[in-house]
Amino acid sequence: MKRTMKMVLWLVCLCFFASLFVAAQPVLAKEKDEILIGTHNPLTGFGSQLGTEQAWSYAQAVADINKEGGIYVKEYGKKLRVRLYTIDDESDSGKAAAAVERLIKRVKVDLLLSGQVGAMGTLPAMITAEKYKRYYHGTVIWVPQFLEQNFKWATMYFFDPGQGAGMILEVWNSLPEKDRPKRPALFVEDSFDGKTIGDIMVMLGEKFGYKFAAREVMPMGGKDFTSQILKAKAANVDGIFCMANVPETITLVRQMKENKFSVNIFSGFKGTWANEFYDALGPVADYIVYDAFWSEDYPFKGAKDLGKRYTKEFGKQAVGAGMYYAVAQTLFKAIELAGTLDNAKVRQAVLDNTFETVNGPVKYDEKGVAIFPLGSGQWLKGKRRSIYPFNLAKYKVKVAPAWDKR
Repeated sequence: MKRTMKMVLWLVCLCFFASLFVAAQPVLAKEKDEILIGTHNPLTGFGSQLGTEQAWSYAQAVADINKEGGIYVKEYGKKLRVRLYTIDDESDSGKAAAAVERLIKRVKVDLLLSGQVGAMGTLPAMITAEKYKRYYHGTVIWVPQFLEQNFKWATMYFFDPGQGAGMILEVWNSLPEKDRPKRPALFVEDSFDGKTIGDIMVMLGEKFGYKFAAREVMPMGGKDFTSQILKAKAANVDGIFCMANVPETITLVRQMKENKFSVNIFSGFKGTWANEFYDALGPVADYIVYDAFWSEDYPFKGAKDLGKRYTKEFGKQAVGAGMYYAVAQTLFKAIELAGTLDNAKVRQAVLDNTFETVNGPVKYDEKGVAIFPLGSGQWLKGKRRSIYPFNLAKYKVKVAPAWDKR
């Protein structure tokens, strides 16, 4: 009897210590087979042209990393494939915030990749992610907007408004002095972004030797800008900087031609880069300058190949694919460097390292901001001609002939 009791007690003790040992073990690698990354892109609505290119670029980055077997995560002792879960936020700020909440609470994503369109998409999404202490690897938001929120769970990869305005004015100054605009005008959309870039253009204009003869506001969704055009024409405007969405910019250029209003140079932000811009206007769009987040002509590993893939699929050239691809590239490498899917540690890995991407080297500062080299190009005979940064560009900007001399 005593011998039996001793045996029972010994077995109980053995089971107890065995249970403690098992409880203390880390999560087994087999319990995690993929990295689930969530994003919200405006696939419909006014931002759909931007969102479609962004979504395609993310998908390409995911496909490429999965061809290599995924991302090695030390915590799990193996490579994990990446799965991207995308929600269409319909170009709506409220739906962008709701999409991120759904991705976190219902889909239970591991990490978040950026949406689109600044204050109307990226910013409310970042604020929502911050609420749930989830890492949001962001882009397409102005530096001041990002910094004023003092985010602890987000990063931002974009360009500064001053950098963008400076690029426009540097391109203008690259023209022969006789061809530079003497009486330029601003045509900016009625939005926070429009006011911001307009104010900066006025401030920097003086530094570069430009005083704006007119500043016209373009209502978002507007269909007729004849009054603004006639005011600028009466003020003898000979150069334009325009920041507006694609449909409004198409309307503006078309109505400029109808009213026989010519300028030496027309530089656009947001509204002139899209393939749809040239598709709608044809040769009328020739000589117009566009902003570009990237060019396949850049001498960075993978840039040319990514550009060829985009053209093969869409029959057009990309101007932002490399920037979006670089956002995903950076996140994937940071996961590997962190060796974990812990959101705080992945973000810290982003801050602590320099990343080589299809858009060049990426380095974040301690506030979570990384700036990339904004580019510019000019439409000519349906083709894109890269003109900035000057050290990477293949061409020089050309003066636009008057409408009746084309």
